[in-house]
Amino acid sequence: MKTLRDLRNYLRFLAGLPRFLHRSMTIEEAREVLHRRMAEREKTFLSTLEQCVLNNRHSPYPALFEHAGCELGDVVEGVGQDGIEHTLETLRDAGVYVTFEEFKGRAPIIRSGREIPVTAESFDNRSLSRYYQMSTGGSTGAGRAVAVDLDHMWARVPDHIVADTIQGFYGNPQAIWFDGLPGNGLNSMLMRIPSGTAAERWFSPTMGRDSRPALKFQLAQAGILAVARLSSKAPAPEPVRLDEAEIIARWAADALERAGACGIRTMMSRALRICLAAQELGIDLTGVTLSGGGEPPTDAKVAAVRKTGARLMSNYNFQEAGPIGHMCMNGVETNDQHLMQHHLAMITRPRMVPGFDREVDALCYTTLLPSARKLMFNVETDDYGLVETRDCGCPWEEFGFTTHIRGIRSFQKLTGEGVTLVGNEMVHILEDVLPTRFGGTPLDYQLHEEEDERGFTRLTVVVSPRVGELDESAVVETVLASLGEASHAGDISRAIWGQAGSLRVRRAEPTWTTRGKLMPLHLERRTRPSRPSSETSRSTSN
Repeated sequence: MKTLRDLRNYLRFLAGLPRFLHRSMTIEEAREVLHRRMAEREKTFLSTLEQCVLNNRHSPYPALFEHAGCELGDVVEGVGQDGIEHTLETLRDAGVYVTFEEFKGRAPIIRSGREIPVTAESFDNRSLSRYYQMSTGGSTGAGRAVAVDLDHMWARVPDHIVADTIQGFYGNPQAIWFDGLPGNGLNSMLMRIPSGTAAERWFSPTMGRDSRPALKFQLAQAGILAVARLSSKAPAPEPVRLDEAEIIARWAADALERAGACGIRTMMSRALRICLAAQELGIDLTGVTLSGGGEPPTDAKVAAVRKTGARLMSNYNFQEAGPIGHMCMNGVETNDQHLMQHHLAMITRPRMVPGFDREVDALCYTTLLPSARKLMFNVETDDYGLVETRDCGCPWEEFGFTTHIRGIRSFQKLTGEGVTLVGNEMVHILEDVLPTRFGGTPLDYQLHEEEDERGFTRLTVVVSPRVGELDESAVVETVLASLGEASHAGDISRAIWGQAGSLRVRRAEPTWTTRGKLMPLHLERRTRPSRPSSETSRSTSN
């Protein structure tokens, strides 16, 4: 039944796509939409809660509200008296929330002994009727299907117009370097056609022999591209592998010559690859704006990008919710994000980091718009960060977006010998310490989590052959010593991993995932083949 429903809604998407592509919105209209959504924020939240959440028999939320002894009228009263965020905190205390594992469908919801079965589809917005399927990145597990609906896409157009204007993309030649379905490239390409900021080139690193997407994704993309190219100047994807970044650097040089400025949207590590290629070619990227996501903009990456003259704009996205944050133009760091409060509410909840006596503020999101891809109500992501409310003088403040999130990191980091390490220390080692000591760039080092032939978890420092000859034992010693100097948590990792011999070195090119949210902390967990019945098989999953 689900397959038939998806097919029917995909055909509806194709039928409605030409009208979507021919619609347009001005900058003034986009700004007005954001102002209106902020003014009507509480009204929208309550309407979405009633129509899409509590009246959704497929959703686990009604059961959670029932368990908490809470009805719609209680929420209405709470919002009227205390606002959305305070009401969400009260509901969170009463048990109305969803953990990251529950939201992904990997664990049932259990509250006070009551079990509510869930799957990843339990949080689908059943009101969507014209969509195609893409996938989450799967950096913390297998990718999950996400519906890209025409109504949701149109609701996001004002965000893109305002963001492109603030960040300097608007009116300049643009290119994207994203994967096709089930990745985000198709969505990124389509979304900006009505805004007048469509990419003139779409480069894709996973095409041909490098990619074997499921047939349904191949057919879906082919159909959408056929309709889009008849209706507008939609670019077709061009294969550009990760080791061919010079192609994009040359495009940027040409665009700068034609227009004086240009923009490239991609992942953070791919942005770095473009800049390194430009350096090798002697191309000055002054006038180029790079928008990178999928991983934190660490100091090493930011410095390498800026060295070429390019500007770097970071962003914070969650596929199920859309853009969560856009970079503050007067931020205290590159990863200082304005929360997009017109379509999201956020609270934080203290949480212990697995494996450590350390508490951080977990980020919990609630979607406000009725066109949201997934219905999120106090959903804890696998991220944490520093949340502040402050004035910054940035253009985003005009819309009332005064909540900032910075220092964003994920819980899903490194595990070895029962010790889990929060990843900031290892990022610094991989991107700063090792290149400084042994040569190369931040892209030449990576850490893989692997299972050896005996079932022990090993942490392998992958070093590109481009670095040249090196003493592998010295690499291990440098990593351990740096961990010991980084923090108390790092010193625990140093001691345990040193005793167990968990660290090793392998000379190979780093293998980058299509999303790379955890990069360069690439966790590679493999399921071991079944053993004879006399032994117990063991597998790990991310």
